[in-house]
Amino acid sequence: MKLSKSDSPALLLIDIQKGFEDIAYWGEERNNPDAETNMEKLLIFWRENNLPVFHIQHCSTNPVSPFSKNNAGNDFMDFNTPLLQESVIQKEVNSAFIGTDLKEQLENKNIDTLVIIGLTTDHCVSTTTRMAGNFGFNTYLVEDAVATFNKVGANGQKYSAQLIHDTAIASLKEEFATIVSTNNLLHLLS
Repeated sequence: MKLSKSDSPALLLIDIQKGFEDIAYWGEERNNPDAETNMEKLLIFWRENNLPVFHIQHCSTNPVSPFSKNNAGNDFMDFNTPLLQESVIQKEVNSAFIGTDLKEQLENKNIDTLVIIGLTTDHCVSTTTRMAGNFGFNTYLVEDAVATFNKVGANGQKYSAQLIHDTAIASLKEEFATIVSTNNLLHLLS
């Protein structure tokens, strides 16, 4: 695995929004309680090194969704407030590439390497990571800077948040992205 600051990798922060702070709304549990700490560490590193940052914001068309533009849950978490020079991509579906100009912005800036973090592992993070890989981007997913919630299966089976997270990561590994930890990634870039 070879990655350096000279690759000018873009950090994609997926749906790091206040609506995800209500764990009870999304399920009974969430994995990786340190995800936001790791997300913030990476964002600080990107800013200190003047690397490209893209904030992805889910804007639900459902008026009762926490992510509707009319609801406070649509706001970015406090540590993730975009700076003026940072791109904000608003999306209405799971992929940051559908219905947005993200791909064009990346291509216009000659960015071919992406580092993906955010929420949730099995939904918007996974969908965006899959498309990034399919578009040919050199894609890194930071497994301890993403998290998800427990799920109930088709027949009522309960699946833990950690199991959902682990299987999503396993499905993305090598085929769509290189999986790294926060510390491993920062070591590579330092």
